[in-house]
Amino acid sequence: MSALSLRDLNKSFGGSVVLNGISLDVEQDEFIALVGPSGCGKSTLLRVLAGLDHADSGDIFVGGRDMSPVAAADRNIAMVFQSYALYPHLTAGQNIAVPLAMKRLSHSQRLPLVGSLLPGQREIRTGIARDVREMAALLKIDHLLDRKPGQMSGGQRQRVALARAMVRQPSIFLMDEPLSNLDANLRVHARGEIVELHRRAGVPTLYVTHDQAEALSMADRVAVMIGGNLLQLAPPDVIYNDPAHIEVARFVGQPRINILQAQAEHGRVGFEGIRLALLEKVANGPVSLGIRPEFVKLSPSGRSGLAGRIERLEFLGSEVIAHCRLDASGEIVIAKLAPHEARDLIAGMPVGVLLPAEQAMIFAPEGRRLRVADTASARQEPAYV
Repeated sequence: MSALSLRDLNKSFGGSVVLNGISLDVEQDEFIALVGPSGCGKSTLLRVLAGLDHADSGDIFVGGRDMSPVAAADRNIAMVFQSYALYPHLTAGQNIAVPLAMKRLSHSQRLPLVGSLLPGQREIRTGIARDVREMAALLKIDHLLDRKPGQMSGGQRQRVALARAMVRQPSIFLMDEPLSNLDANLRVHARGEIVELHRRAGVPTLYVTHDQAEALSMADRVAVMIGGNLLQLAPPDVIYNDPAHIEVARFVGQPRINILQAQAEHGRVGFEGIRLALLEKVANGPVSLGIRPEFVKLSPSGRSGLAGRIERLEFLGSEVIAHCRLDASGEIVIAKLAPHEARDLIAGMPVGVLLPAEQAMIFAPEGRRLRVADTASARQEPAYV
């Protein structure tokens, strides 16, 4: 039995479908990253899981228990928001203690004056303070317990928000872009901290991010959502190297995958010298051919490959991105090169663009991936054309 199971969740706002039959299973210690463009339904899915919104239909099971009729406060699901949602008038220690106070103290015991006179209140408060100190020490923020959010940096507030979520020992963690307010260097450091905290807690974690680098580097599996649909759920290397849909291939990867228009005829796909045999039947007509930029090579002499011209170069330190326009079709092909490979290249110069047939992905007109036969035996042309 999976720790978390979603079954055919649907949610619409007015006439707009936000979640379209979402189903997935998450294991006990698994870290799932949800990625996709803005408005694809990632944050809405978390809010439905947390009980902050209600699905129009579908089921949510946590440890085999149906969560659909359970109120948000009783689901034992912790959520970290993009804004951190800290109380500005409370110290870090008081913010971390809030979920424990709500869980362990009765309404009367939480009253400012009367509560202190009730039996058992002092012992409970002592236990809460102990747990807050232990969690703060774990996250290395014990020196911040007396500070208010306005006196802390973004990274410190982020740790306080994580501590508040973790201290209640939830059955599931939900994180909605918790690093988006941090600068680039701090985000890289915080990624490792969150993964380590997840491993210590050992509970299912769903992590929403718009940053594909975060998703690929942190998650056990990545879920790609487009337009309310879950297009693929797989380990990071499969998502990148073996996308099941053209929209997954387009979204994952920086720079974006090259998508070129090709033609299918009698079970074979042709594009400027590339010839691939398909393993499944497809009607004659247009298909899309995808090749990652790191597999594209350029011939400065122009003696081999497809005739083209460099439109612009982007120097990024450890790599150079070359944007080339093919003479025949006018399509743009992007190549990701090592600096030494781009040493003699300049904008405007003619080049030969070499496309590796063995790295080509074929997609049907509706977007699904079409599988090809072994390119080593299926084609007669050179590896690069």
